[in-house]
Amino acid sequence: MSWTDPYSGDIFGGHARTRKPTYPAVTAEPGTVVEVVGDDFVGAVISSERTYDGDFVRLEDRRGTQRLFKLLPGAFLLEGRRVTLTRYVDTQPQAPRQSNSGSRRVEGARAKVAMPSRIWVEGVHDAAIVEKVWGHDLRVEGVVVEYLEGLDNLPARLAEFGPGPGRRIGVLADHLVEGSKETRLVEGVGPDVLVTGHPYIDIWAAVKPASVRIPAWPDVPYGEDWKEGVCRRLGWPDPQEGFRRVLAAVHTYKDLDHTLIGAVERLVDFVTTPELTKSDLVP
Repeated sequence: MSWTDPYSGDIFGGHARTRKPTYPAVTAEPGTVVEVVGDDFVGAVISSERTYDGDFVRLEDRRGTQRLFKLLPGAFLLEGRRVTLTRYVDTQPQAPRQSNSGSRRVEGARAKVAMPSRIWVEGVHDAAIVEKVWGHDLRVEGVVVEYLEGLDNLPARLAEFGPGPGRRIGVLADHLVEGSKETRLVEGVGPDVLVTGHPYIDIWAAVKPASVRIPAWPDVPYGEDWKEGVCRRLGWPDPQEGFRRVLAAVHTYKDLDHTLIGAVERLVDFVTTPELTKSDLVP
């Protein structure tokens, strides 16, 4: 007959009845199905979340119900055995974030000192839309956007600015179609000025109707103020409210017509890349 001394062993290790049990640690990888001990909730891991109160795991059951549970020792059953879930950290490299224009976002970059070259647009609405989509890119490149308050002011502004090599001007024009007044205004501007634009009477119309949640931009008869006419036909109170809706609808380049996207991209290239000539950029 054998006899075991219950008091043998390391007296500092604690009695078997008082020693805290340990459980195997398992990373809470998304998709892992576990049961919550004492709760009967069974669900798949959706995510691990860290808060001021500790680490939690979000589980979703087969009915689509999601709940948060604290990552406590032995609080979960995995394939019938109690385990301690640990927070999952995704170590996969993240894809580079894109700016609103679709270019690679430069994280943490400070805006450059403004370069001598400029991009000019016709009005404040044009400037706001360009800023919303291309603002990040322009700050990285150090390009300032200014508005002309109408293309009629272009000749006087060019005479005042004095464009030349290393001091270029890119101009974004509305309604730039063959035979229009706008086309005649931008003739003979010289090699250091590039004028591009879109065919629409106003930059509002270069925003996709679906983005503004309208079926189409209304037809406004020649001679009637276009913005006023659009607002009346769409039931918008006035052009100020109309532009608020238009600007709120623009998030990225995907909300704009391709003609406007191409025009602005050409202007950015022209004022930031001295070796490019106008013939390299005009389609």
